Parts: sequence; C-alpha cells; structure tokens
Amino acid sequence: MNAVIDNPTYANLVIEVLPTAIQSEEEYEIMLANIDELMNIKEENLLPEEERLLETLAILVEAYEDKYYPMPEVEPNEVLKFFMEDRELKQTDLLHIFGSSGITSEVVNGKRSISKAQAKKLAEFFKVSVELFI
Repeated sequence: MNAVIDNPTYANLVIEVLPTAIQSEEEYEIMLANIDELMNIKEENLLPEEERLLETLAILVEAYEDKYYPMPEVEPNEVLKFFMEDRELKQTDLLHIFGSSGITSEVVNGKRSISKAQAKKLAEFFKVSVELFI
C-alpha cells in the first residue's frame, strides 16, 4: 500500500471515526464496527485513504486485544490439529503439504517441527497467517 494519501480526504475520514487508543469495551465495539464497515467495501474499491484508516483501526484493535484478550501460547501442531478437526480433515488430506504419511503423522503428533516451507503451505491451504504454524 504505497498509494499517495490525499490529506483532506483522510482528515475527513478520521474526523468521522475519531480513532484513538481504546480504553473501554464500548470503544472497542465501535472500532470493530468501523472496521466491519470498511471491510464490507470491495478491496479494489477502497480508496487509499480508507485503506490507511483501516490499517490504523486494526492496529488500535490489535493493541486492545493484546492487552485484554491475550492469546495463549499454542504449539503449532496443536493449531494444525484444530484446523484439521474444524474442517474434518484426515492426515491423508495433508500429504500434498508434507510429502509422506510418515512426516505428516510426526508433525501432527508433535514429534517433528513444522518447517518454514511447510508453515507457508499450511497457511496458504488454511488461508491463515503463517505465524500460527511457526
């Protein structure tokens, strides 16, 4: 996102939303509603100023969630097992990622770490952040 931002347009958006450090659950809900509104616009139709505002709101929400709703540390293989169970997948459904049933089994059972290349493939397959598998 290297588009030039039109300051007056961006200023008008900021005035509408008034992004600020989130201090309450009510402010959090308002920020989430603003994010939802922006995300309902097709990506190719978002103005550069709307993209920048969306990024700013996401940063504010993430900071609030990190403080008040911290994610517990979860081992990558546990994340993998969760996604497999959620999507009703078997180990054989992941052979194209790991290359063999033996490696797949070792990874799923936590006996082998997920490599960076495998993490990238898993992230693409499940359409999630690669960081979940590292």
